[in-house]
Amino acid sequence: MVQVIAHRGAAAIEPENTLLGFRHAIELGADWTECDVQLTKDARLVVLHDDTVDRTTNGTGAVGELAFEEVRALDAGKGERVPTFEEVLATVKGKIRLQVELKGVGTEAPAVQTVKERNMKREVLFTSFHLDWLGKVKEIDPSLQVGALFDKPTEQSCRQALHAGARSIHVLYKRLTWGLVEEAHSLGLQISAWNPDAEPEWRAMMALGVDLIGTNRPDRLIAMLRRTT
Repeated sequence: MVQVIAHRGAAAIEPENTLLGFRHAIELGADWTECDVQLTKDARLVVLHDDTVDRTTNGTGAVGELAFEEVRALDAGKGERVPTFEEVLATVKGKIRLQVELKGVGTEAPAVQTVKERNMKREVLFTSFHLDWLGKVKEIDPSLQVGALFDKPTEQSCRQALHAGARSIHVLYKRLTWGLVEEAHSLGLQISAWNPDAEPEWRAMMALGVDLIGTNRPDRLIAMLRRTT
């Protein structure tokens, strides 16, 4: 059966990238949840998608120009605070696997160190659009799992992913084709579709043979899968 990745926690249900959202993903029974990591001005790893805090909090400014305490003081929705990476790991450990997208420059080494300190190497998959960042993760520890993200895949995407040491490729669902799925599988890569959020789209992805689906509505996808099995 296709595996469900709860995107940014459960982004269409609870405030994205918050502990509330990650706990909800666990309660739903998703196989994975996904988060994004950035570095604050004082080099703290926080879980937040955008380069700025403007869209997802009641504050303004670039994450990299704000100190941790400034970010922490903001409301990320429903009274939630922007969590640290450590807090997210503590929340999901032993309960759900975690896909960690490296969003900010310089996040590779501190993110890897944090995961290793908590003995969660087998529970975490590092992903990025920057394949050289994935290479750095593998240089630090070749046993770590990495996955390559693609918005606009090309004929070279699968080979590029393999060269970066990836075990999987994660592609915008609108640009997935049967040929790409077939090639990925022939090379031993898992393939994930992001981010279809409605039943016709999920069924189309399953018909293509994807291994994982990342969605903002894990509740509805899980309900659909339970109806059809």
